[in-house]
Amino acid sequence: MESQPLLGCIVIRLPPKSYCMKITFLSVGKTDMGYLNEGIDTYRKRIQKYATFELSQVPDLKNTRHLPTQEVITREGQAILQAIAPADYLVLLDDRGKSYTSPDFAQYLLQLQLRNTKHLVFLCGGAYGFSTAVYERANAQLSLSAMTFSHQLVRLVFMEQLYRAFSILNNEPYHH
Repeated sequence: MESQPLLGCIVIRLPPKSYCMKITFLSVGKTDMGYLNEGIDTYRKRIQKYATFELSQVPDLKNTRHLPTQEVITREGQAILQAIAPADYLVLLDDRGKSYTSPDFAQYLLQLQLRNTKHLVFLCGGAYGFSTAVYERANAQLSLSAMTFSHQLVRLVFMEQLYRAFSILNNEPYHH
């Protein structure tokens, strides 16, 4: 008989689970393309089988058309910093971040769990990137590719990679 996972814990069969960790994927603004939302929702449901997981959004700023880009970045940064707690482990999805293979990313997640990380927040910024304050607050930066993707497409790509990491950790066939 297979044991049932503890509520709110990441399910990892090998090695045995030691700690519980909540994962939040925070993004600036809504995804407004239906096909991307469908894919994101598909992976959200799959990820929730393995972890306490939620999608969260910082609302898009209103009436920014005539604001300088730096002002938009600064205001978004303030909203982002209000949305995260001081104890959260914040990982920016950023083209200047560290690149991982899918198996290495899975191991990165496992190491964060084993270090007793309580709340892991992955952040997808807006179209102009992150403010200096957000970079200073971040614990890590993760690059999904050397190529540039729209911030809306990044959401789907990241969700797929997060699901893939869980399938790797659980020795499931999806990764192959």
